[in-house]
Amino acid sequence: MTTLRLRLPNSIHQNAKLYAQREGISVNQLAATALAEKLAALAAEDCIAPRAQRANLAEFEAALALVPDVPA
Repeated sequence: MTTLRLRLPNSIHQNAKLYAQREGISVNQLAATALAEKLAALAAEDCIAPRAQRANLAEFEAALALVPDVPA
């Protein structure tokens, strides 16, 4: 495990302590979880962005036209 020193504004630190206490976890665990969630979101963007660049509206509309127009 690695130690990371982090400088936070007092308001963020106070909110972190409040929510960590509410969740029954340490501020350290809250920060680690929040960072893990942010990194997962960034990784998802990295995965999705290249696929979006390859998107073709005409092909999408053609595929959508094949779906029956009936209630679910």
